[in-house]
Amino acid sequence: MSESGDIKREAFIEASRVSHGHNRHAPEIDVKAVSLSYPANSHALQDVSLTIPGGCVTAVIGPSGCGKSTLLRCFNRMNDTIDGCQYSGSILLDGLDVLSVKTDVTQLRRRVGMVFQRPNPFPKSVYDNVAYGPRLGGIRGRRQLDEIVENALRAAALWDEVKDRLDAMAVTLSLGQQQRLVIARAIAVEPEVLLLDEPASSLDPISTLRIEELIYELKTEYTIIIVTHNMQQAGRVSDFTAFMNAGKLVEFNTTDRIFTNPVERATEDYITGRVG
Repeated sequence: MSESGDIKREAFIEASRVSHGHNRHAPEIDVKAVSLSYPANSHALQDVSLTIPGGCVTAVIGPSGCGKSTLLRCFNRMNDTIDGCQYSGSILLDGLDVLSVKTDVTQLRRRVGMVFQRPNPFPKSVYDNVAYGPRLGGIRGRRQLDEIVENALRAAALWDEVKDRLDAMAVTLSLGQQQRLVIARAIAVEPEVLLLDEPASSLDPISTLRIEELIYELKTEYTIIIVTHNMQQAGRVSDFTAFMNAGKLVEFNTTDRIFTNPVERATEDYITGRVG
């Protein structure tokens, strides 16, 4: 990116922070020369570098198998669960190198929440799903838990729909409600970053719209990174877009620029559907 492009990007980020009433700490994430390999894929990620702005939504798009979800899982070390996974480079979150062997992964995942493709509520009540993380963190007082649960459900735009059903099993909710419950569960521990891995791919259009509206609301409080196959969704919800292909970052810019005037021919071919 050119120097004038950098200046414009900084101005955009600052304007975004001001216009969104930025009042919580939503850190930027600095990805430096990250490469990752699995036994079955020696080049899952290749030398990926970008700076993800704080307090904004960044979409990661690209064809299937291009490394989108792998990159997303680097931010909270979820790739660690795969045997033989090896990586190099660094990811700096407020100066903390996420990929360092010294990093406390449990603490990291408290700061970096994640929501998966399909809703995965625990086999517990609505209340106990949201209270799970705070209880794990040592909060036991009922009044304090009540407040945390209500605030998280309100933030996830779900409170009015479930306030009279808090004792009901989470699986009795609709799929769209379950996904918002999972988002409430993620934000109940007050993370700084939210990772969303195709959070609406299993939902109907109305539930998808609710999730998109929710993402727009939450970006005032969090740094949000969303992986999506849905180009229209990326265009609607994100401030910045990263286009990946074959484990490499092809292009990163404001979403408006990526979708209307991309620099790389490969980006244009993907956006316009010439390559899928």
